[in-house]
Amino acid sequence: MSSLKPAQPRVYARPEHTISRAQISPNALKVLYRLKKAGFRACLVGGCVRDLLLGREPKDFDVATDAHPEQVRELFRNCRLVGRRFRLAHIRFGREIIEVATFRGVAALGREGDWAQEETGRLLRDNVFGTIEEDAWRRDFTVNALYYDIADFSVIDYVGGMEDLRQGVLRLIGDPERRYREDPVRMLRAVRFMTKLGFTLDAACERPLSRLTPLLADIPPARLYEEVLKLFLSGCAVQTFERLRQYGLFAYLFPATDEALAQEHHGFPLTFLVRVLDNTDRRLNEGKAVTPYFLYAALLWEPVRLEAQRRQEVGSAPVVAMQEAASEILSVQIRHVAIPRRISLPMREVWTLQPRFERRQGGRPFRLLSHPRFRAAYDFLLLRSEAGEAEPALADWWTRFQQADENERRKMLEKPRRKRRRRPRQRKGAKQTSVST
Repeated sequence: MSSLKPAQPRVYARPEHTISRAQISPNALKVLYRLKKAGFRACLVGGCVRDLLLGREPKDFDVATDAHPEQVRELFRNCRLVGRRFRLAHIRFGREIIEVATFRGVAALGREGDWAQEETGRLLRDNVFGTIEEDAWRRDFTVNALYYDIADFSVIDYVGGMEDLRQGVLRLIGDPERRYREDPVRMLRAVRFMTKLGFTLDAACERPLSRLTPLLADIPPARLYEEVLKLFLSGCAVQTFERLRQYGLFAYLFPATDEALAQEHHGFPLTFLVRVLDNTDRRLNEGKAVTPYFLYAALLWEPVRLEAQRRQEVGSAPVVAMQEAASEILSVQIRHVAIPRRISLPMREVWTLQPRFERRQGGRPFRLLSHPRFRAAYDFLLLRSEAGEAEPALADWWTRFQQADENERRKMLEKPRRKRRRRPRQRKGAKQTSVST
């Protein structure tokens, strides 16, 4: 940002806020105290402070400091430096990583550092260091720019984030269009935080959204893969989906799916996807795992199904048609949101097993039952059935087949015997008549 707004921070002393050290990760506290002991300023910042003030349990704890990345690495043996666009220190404690970022400054002030920006306004590199005040004005949303200072346990607010938190308003810091152009992913973050926090998006931040959607084309597809997971695995996938469609963002992320949904037949596509997203929310709220490949398989199912159907109509076998459709749709999709091979392979298996559920003769059901991806494909079939896309009788048959013992399964596979028509026996002495032409 070219200029900073002069501001005296509003400092909330320990009795004026609800954050307690008992709520903070012990490993985050270790990092904060070691930085402080070494003479550096150390604060919790961002989503963890926001969530603690809202009475939520933070997923991660991020630290901001005036120590440079190399200085952080000298203090922690379990530290490694990551990132090119933003240079960060990751301090690992077993499975927990505490991310430490140096206060960001403003390149226009002439400080030393590594900084680059495209003509569109998107930041390519931003390793210019500054003060805590500058760092606050460089952050995206006001509610994410609150600092918890370990020196005196106060909360520091330069941008009015505390008031927006009380009002339930999500507001960008600075000019919204400029901030979106600096990093178009902020449009997706706006939708994610709106739905996750139940906040209202400030009108000035909402107006440019639909118009600036094409800026997402500047974002590497690999980065958007992770952003999509954050969007749909935050426990409010249904509302997120609706918001993304409202602002035209979903059409860029999943163009083939958006086009298919616009041509829905009897409501099946939309109903199926909403059911999957609702099921995702329910599982997450119950503390159950959700596999990314299942989510992506659902998000792309409708265009894959329609393409497979078209190929069957010109003579392809069902399984072959599904395989070809999967390749076609994925080749288009990865131009927008990259999908790693470890995700795309099980996605394909879930899709190609769907037509195999129709084959219920001989040893085929037993072979399908032993497939490593059977359970995920079966769950997929159930959701298709609930949405009215697959026959309920088919889903019911596979449910009973799994629960049955060996003998019952054999009986379920038996074909009804066809009665042979007996030819009338000819009586002795009866003459054979022939018809000649």
